[in-house]
Amino acid sequence: MSIELLKEEKAFGGLIKTCSHESSVNNCVMQFSIYLPPKIGSDKMPLLTWLSGLTCNEETFMIKAGAQRVASELGIILVAPDTSPRGDDVPDDEEKAYDFGLGAGFYLDANKEPWKQNYNMYSYITQELPEIIYNNFPADSNRHGIFGHSMGGHGALTIGLKNPEIYKSISAFAPICNPKNCPWGLKALSSYLGDDQSLWNAYDANELILDDSIKLPENEILIDQGLSDEFLERELNIDRFEETCKSNNAKVNIRRHAGYGHGYYFISTFMEDHLNHHAKYLCK
Repeated sequence: MSIELLKEEKAFGGLIKTCSHESSVNNCVMQFSIYLPPKIGSDKMPLLTWLSGLTCNEETFMIKAGAQRVASELGIILVAPDTSPRGDDVPDDEEKAYDFGLGAGFYLDANKEPWKQNYNMYSYITQELPEIIYNNFPADSNRHGIFGHSMGGHGALTIGLKNPEIYKSISAFAPICNPKNCPWGLKALSSYLGDDQSLWNAYDANELILDDSIKLPENEILIDQGLSDEFLERELNIDRFEETCKSNNAKVNIRRHAGYGHGYYFISTFMEDHLNHHAKYLCK
């Protein structure tokens, strides 16, 4: 599949490229950004896919997270896709709400009209985008990790748990851990998937830990959570997820930080820890 380079910037000896391509999965043009560190040796490099949160796009992470310096030192490629399909023909929330529609794809495959023609972010992240990256950049398909924030943390947990053959490491910042039981998740899951809640479990990290058919990761999952996060109590269900993990012997390290909020000031503070977490499993 061909890609178009939209722009390129240099950072810490490497390059940040913003690219676009026709997506057969989402039936629209999709964009992603990628950081290519200075090449170390002649081999392919580990790859980390970042999934952003509500209202963000493919550039948010590259601009705000402060990840390029450490990624350059570790020799890890970073890729950040958009958070939803976009375009004049792509449906949006009638009220232009920030938590549904454009900018809020929730990393699932919709099965309801009018969303199912375009909102297939799960298949995009797990199938189409990796092939594009592997075929166009020096990324090692056997050393691929996933992480994300908020809605993207939900995506990283659910996608990572269901696809251990693709993703060898997982981490998240302030993830939506149990979307079946929070306003953001209830709106997204019911609107994209309908009222049959049995279909929702595939996109709920808490439910996946309880699913006997899911092989729990051998490598520890890292989660960071700010205790001054305005969405902590209403939307994230971190405590419930931690109890579920403990009861099912899932390897999860949840770190709580007094005074930190939900946004990129928090993310950038602990980004180096997350990159080093992934490097333990990918940089071998």
